[in-house]
Amino acid sequence: MNDIHVDVLIIGAGPSGCVAAAYLNNQGYDIKVVEKSVFPRFVIGESLLPRCMDHFEEVGLLDCLKAANFELKPGARFLRGDVVCNFDFSDKHSEGWDWTWQVPRADFDHILVKEIIKKGVDVSFDHEVTAVEIADDGSSKTTIKTKEGDTYTIHAKFIIDSSGYGRVLPRLLDLDKPSALPDHSSIFTHVKDVNREEGTEGTLITFDVLDKDTWFWVIPFSNGNTSLGFVSKTEYIDSFKGSNTERMKEMLKLSDYYYDRFKDVDFLFEPINIKNYSKSVKQLYGKGYALTGNSSEFLDPVFSSGVTFATESALMSAKLISKELRGELVDWEEEYSNYIKYGVAVFSTYVKEWYTGNLQTLFFHRPENPDVKRQICAVLAGYVWDKTNPFVTKHDRIVKTLAHLIDMEKEQSEAN
Repeated sequence: MNDIHVDVLIIGAGPSGCVAAAYLNNQGYDIKVVEKSVFPRFVIGESLLPRCMDHFEEVGLLDCLKAANFELKPGARFLRGDVVCNFDFSDKHSEGWDWTWQVPRADFDHILVKEIIKKGVDVSFDHEVTAVEIADDGSSKTTIKTKEGDTYTIHAKFIIDSSGYGRVLPRLLDLDKPSALPDHSSIFTHVKDVNREEGTEGTLITFDVLDKDTWFWVIPFSNGNTSLGFVSKTEYIDSFKGSNTERMKEMLKLSDYYYDRFKDVDFLFEPINIKNYSKSVKQLYGKGYALTGNSSEFLDPVFSSGVTFATESALMSAKLISKELRGELVDWEEEYSNYIKYGVAVFSTYVKEWYTGNLQTLFFHRPENPDVKRQICAVLAGYVWDKTNPFVTKHDRIVKTLAHLIDMEKEQSEAN
């Protein structure tokens, strides 16, 4: 193949890559998307947040998704024993979408990429990035290997790395660094949900909290299948012996609420075990490139932040690249890195405080505080840049402080 010259090379055709590609294509830039996989392909991360709906709408990808009739997600339910905590996205502090979807990602991602191809974006599947050279001026030469083993070079003014778990540029440019989040692992599969109840009970996304470190997700899809998964400390999941199917069946016994629904249901594929999944990087951008979504930071999945961070960072990086290509000055540290890191820091706090137990104390304390719940709900909906919300601006201390007050009240009550 001959060398290719483009304005922007996008690595990865998932939601992040598609949002970036759709925006830049709408602006008239010459772009190229390369994807190592062949779509449709399985990816985890099936629970979306309302915030990402803004991104799909802005770049013209919302209508094709609406037509797919995915399962509506109007909120989320957390269970701990007999206590139920329901979050309703229509009753939250921040302005924004009141709903989103629960999606089989193979179908969801395939719809997005077909739509950008329909809009004229050049996408190549089964093409793998093997090397990247970035010049002092930010221009790049990227070596691509095809399925047949042939290679070619893409010359680009910018690269957006939307490679997700592939983390192409972090690997090739030595940008990886250890995550500050604790080591947890997950094991998950899909089932044909033949025992699903009618109405909300059968379709509501639920997190069954089994202990401070262990929780079970149930994500029903509109096609009749449901995603099931456990998250816990790595050593705890490793303590279950046998094949992944045997381990998953044994772990299902931990959920008193859901065991009867799923105990005799066949898994649609051998459960997948991902260990120590949280990731981080030394920097989110460099001269001529930007990292988006899971190729930069991947947090714990307890609050389903993955796709939202992917599309938020994709849209932001695409806008800044467009400005720079027009000759405008861009402060990447302030306008991109600091912005994205702020949202990551907010969500990271909630992940950390979940596993300390402080956030769980707020969720399951009775009676509920309606104002606190609305403010937390806005965070769970993905509006982590809304600085009118004290649970955003004071994220690093407010959860801990309120949980401490609840514990003190409980101690006083028990003493009396």
